[in-house]
Amino acid sequence: MADRKLFEEVSEGAARTAAAPGGLDRDRRAARGMIRNWLGALFVLVVLMIAVGGMTRLTDSGLSITEWRPVTGAIPPLNEAHWASEFEKYKTIPEYQLQNRGMTLEEFKVIYWWEWGHRQLGRVIGLVWAVGFFFFLATRRIPTGWTPRLLGLGALGGLQGAIGWWMVSSGLTGRMLDVASYRLATHLGLAFFILGLIAWYMMRLGRKEPALMQARRQGDGGLATLTGALLVVAAVQILLGALVAGIDAGRGFTDWPLMAGGLLPPKPLGLDPLWSNFFENAGLVQFNHRVAGYLLFLFGLVVWLRGRRSPHRRTQAAFNMMMAMMLVQVVLGIVTVMHSAPVGLALPHQLGAVLLVVMILRARFLSIYPDVQSLRGA
Repeated sequence: MADRKLFEEVSEGAARTAAAPGGLDRDRRAARGMIRNWLGALFVLVVLMIAVGGMTRLTDSGLSITEWRPVTGAIPPLNEAHWASEFEKYKTIPEYQLQNRGMTLEEFKVIYWWEWGHRQLGRVIGLVWAVGFFFFLATRRIPTGWTPRLLGLGALGGLQGAIGWWMVSSGLTGRMLDVASYRLATHLGLAFFILGLIAWYMMRLGRKEPALMQARRQGDGGLATLTGALLVVAAVQILLGALVAGIDAGRGFTDWPLMAGGLLPPKPLGLDPLWSNFFENAGLVQFNHRVAGYLLFLFGLVVWLRGRRSPHRRTQAAFNMMMAMMLVQVVLGIVTVMHSAPVGLALPHQLGAVLLVVMILRARFLSIYPDVQSLRGA
């Protein structure tokens, strides 16, 4: 009887396959990359949504659709009878009766398409989120701890749709000509918050978790706190800008640095009750936006000088880009006011705010998670 080996193969002809080293890690990296690309698509769509929303406001199109139909509203008027019906509904609201009386059906179609496009884009964003999220969930590709974050984006998107209708409904009640400016500010503020979350998640997913933990050991907590405070000031300025847009306050007081020849606009507290001046007094609303812009720039200068002291070159570069964008945004804001906020300047100014927020976020991210390869002398 032939001797047998202690560790003899069951079958000499069996295929011998070794596990590929790093296979699981490679799969996780691929999943992070796929999710990051999906978030990138959502980011682009949200930026486009902000741009279309800005055009909707600048063209006074937001009240052209007087009903909220999340599903059936995706189908626009398909014949002249449908168009006539929509136009008749629009004729019942104050905006038509006090501002657009005599508007033709063809003119109505222009503003209708802007608002329909804005709402349709919201539906597309919701669909892209849902398809991506449930695909990654079903295939178990979502990294540990990321499911609540990605689900939260969808919940915020749904809330944004509800706030959008809450905003529009304020202009349909007969109590005001346009939508309430504070509701517009809430709507725009949430859009920027969602955009900021997407951008932050993309930055996080751009590196593996071990690399992030390693980088955090060399992070600058003080600089991150300063940059976070700058982000808050920028958010306040964006909300004040929304108040300006809500009552067309950017189309008056076109002199700079004075307002109607004075440091303060005429009758800054002329409305009653007193608090309403901060939302409805065009002079005071624009004045507040100007002052907040000056404060944001000065604070940004302090944060930039602090960021330049970072030993990490990519962090320094991020703060340089942030400050350059802030300069561009300040100049663009001044030029926009001096030309009575035409669409060709007002819309780039709004998109400039998007770029500035993203650059502040990136600078803060690199303050917390510096590129450890960018150390001087490394």
